[in-house]
Amino acid sequence: MPVALQLALKARATVSPHPVARLYRSIIKEIPRVLTIYDIDLPELQVRKEIRYKFKEYSKIRDQRVVDMLVEKGYMDLEEALLQHTQRSHLLRSLSHNVETKGSNRKRLGADSTIDEQFARSY
Repeated sequence: MPVALQLALKARATVSPHPVARLYRSIIKEIPRVLTIYDIDLPELQVRKEIRYKFKEYSKIRDQRVVDMLVEKGYMDLEEALLQHTQRSHLLRSLSHNVETKGSNRKRLGADSTIDEQFARSY
């Protein structure tokens, strides 16, 4: 029998005047456990700042249907992280919003690049 927290179902069943704040508190409360599970060496304060940044990105959305969908997606993402269904690299990518790994800011291979860098870039 699969283990499931079913956080999204519990959140949907609970009527709250501020579901976004409830999600935010749930995520903040689980930060130490997630950092331990995935063995991430980031300070808890920095992780809180990144999560706050993610919430501020969507703060201008006023359509209640979209807000409800984002809250449920947030609970599902939290549940996946707690059940270790998320890979460590995906979690690290979502916790570092200011790192660009594609496009024009990606490291370019120059004339002085090593054979290992050239090989790694070909895949």
